Parts: sequence; structure tokens; C-alpha cells
Amino acid sequence: MAMVGLFWIAEGDVYVGAKPSGLAPGVRLTPEGVVALGDRQSGLHLWEDVHALTVADVPVKSLKRRVGAVTNLAIGTVKELAAPMSHSLAEEAPPLMTVRLESTRGDHELSAHVAAAVGYPQAEVALSRALLARLTEGAATMSTTLAAMSQWGRAREGGSPRGAEREALLREWAG
Repeated sequence: MAMVGLFWIAEGDVYVGAKPSGLAPGVRLTPEGVVALGDRQSGLHLWEDVHALTVADVPVKSLKRRVGAVTNLAIGTVKELAAPMSHSLAEEAPPLMTVRLESTRGDHELSAHVAAAVGYPQAEVALSRALLARLTEGAATMSTTLAAMSQWGRAREGGSPRGAEREALLREWAG
């Protein structure tokens, strides 16, 4: 599994934001279309019907966000050590992003959990948005782009790449 921009790529599967588990909300990109996953959102939006795909509420990486994450982790750790049964770090869900989908069947707002603990680098956000726009340009473009992302995910070993490699991959996939 690896994170590249706003995308979580697990083997051959491509998600916007974190890969959901259980009833958590998520958005998966497949050759057939955009799949809404989780409680209160489900369904397949076929690529042939999708006209626009954007993401809002994306946390951008900043020094303030990093300091906040470290502070919250430290406070959570102290609480857990002081009263192990009263509070669990696993109870807190990550923030949500909004995936906006415009289609011939109407506009939809889907939710996906953020995968980056301290936010995403601004350059990766911009490149990811460009890539999402590219996926709506037509079947051939979407098919080759998703195939390249999936193939990279199946071949990837060792977690997420470093920032420069993530940006290069996003540029390559966005064409």
C-alpha cells in the first residue's frame, strides 16, 4: 500500500483518500466508474456519466498542522498512560475530504477519510486535482491512466515513495 498525492493505492486498487474499512466512507476508482463505499453512501457512478470529479476540504500540510498533530499525539499518549481503559487513540477517526462528482444523473458529494496525518503538500494537491480532472476526459484517457496507477501499485514494494517521486508519478499520470 502506498499514498501518492490524494490517492491511496493498495495493490491494484485506487482510492481517493484513505482505503476504507468496515462502514467507513471511501471512494474507489475502478475501470467501470467511481464507487462510493461505506455507510450512508454507496453506488457506482459510471465513467460515461461522470463530467467532473473534484476534491474539497483537503488539509494542506503546514508547520501549524504538524505541530498540532504532534501535540495531539503527545496528549493522547499521556491520557492513555494515565487511564488506559478510558480513552483510546484508535477511537478518533481522521478528518474527511469531500469528493464532488458531477454526472448526467446529478451532482453528488461523497466522503473519504484523509490518509495524510499532517495534511498533503500543496503541489501534490494541485497535481491530484489535475489527475482527477483528466480521468473525466474520456474512456481511453481514464482507462490508460487508471491502468498505469494500478500497475504501479501492484509492482510497488516498501510503502509510500518520497515527495519528489510522488510528484513525478502524479505528473506522469496526469499527462
